[in-house]
Amino acid sequence: MDICKMPENASKCSGNTMECFMVLSTQAQKISIATLCGIFGTLCIFENSLVLYLIFSSPRTRKKPSYLFISSLALADILASIIFVCSFVNFHVFNRTGFSKESFLLQLGGVNTSFSASLSSLLLTALDRYISISRPSEYKLLMTRKRAWISLGVLWVTCATIAALPLLGWNCCTLDSTCSELFPFVDDNYLSGWICLTLVLLGCIVYAYAHVLWRARQHVAYMEQHQAAVGKQNTRMRMDVMLAKTLVMVLAVLVLCWSPVLVLMIYSVFARLSDPLRKVFAFCSTLCLLNSMVNPIIYALRSKELNSSLRRVFSRFRRQLKASEESPEAESTHRSSVVET
Repeated sequence: MDICKMPENASKCSGNTMECFMVLSTQAQKISIATLCGIFGTLCIFENSLVLYLIFSSPRTRKKPSYLFISSLALADILASIIFVCSFVNFHVFNRTGFSKESFLLQLGGVNTSFSASLSSLLLTALDRYISISRPSEYKLLMTRKRAWISLGVLWVTCATIAALPLLGWNCCTLDSTCSELFPFVDDNYLSGWICLTLVLLGCIVYAYAHVLWRARQHVAYMEQHQAAVGKQNTRMRMDVMLAKTLVMVLAVLVLCWSPVLVLMIYSVFARLSDPLRKVFAFCSTLCLLNSMVNPIIYALRSKELNSSLRRVFSRFRRQLKASEESPEAESTHRSSVVET
């Protein structure tokens, strides 16, 4: 399949074909990518599914806007893992090119939607914590469950619309423009716009969390001075500080995992990538899965409500397992007594 106006000297392969974007040249590289995608993807799906179960199985957590935003983040990570692993391994490991331009852009749009929704959900969570700490007395009035659902609806529709633009016509084949070196059919200007949007989102998240950390430090100092006054206000502040620290950890992991990919994307817009750098980009892309895999671990370790729910689930599972193991023994004992009688 021909690629429209691929950048000159973008690769050493002959002809503008889909094979030009298949940068894994050895079997060891393909096995490594497949192993990383398999491990990260499987753990990500399991962990985020567990987070969704813990949140929606508890009437207390599923009603809170904070956990609705975390649910959106978990759902986005699940979809990103499924679509990314299937399309990425199918293309780079099995080298399958028997699909149309529309089919490829549809898969790319699914990955783009999921990762953009994941990042946007983290932004909503940051804004939720920002309001909770900066205006605690008005938090319940400002952040209602209805507003949370409306925000999530706008978020997903916006992410899906932006991701669908290449499929709707903003691609280098339709526009007869220069294609990206990293993604087939993707217009360089579209990629630049998506990078700018991502950087704006990251900047907003960093600003929100910087304010959250500043207010959290003030709350910690206040609680140390008024430890004798134990009440509902101090309890809420302790929860806000705890959740703020948790989400800062999530943000730190996000930045560390996404920085290499974004840096290489930005570099590809202004300069030509060598084949080794394009291979590095392929391996760095799996860090996005690592980010999605680490987030639920941070929730389980830092969120007291989810942690206690997780312990109850494991305790119930152990009781059921123990009962199933004891049941055959009891039945066998009963049969033996009948025989003896």
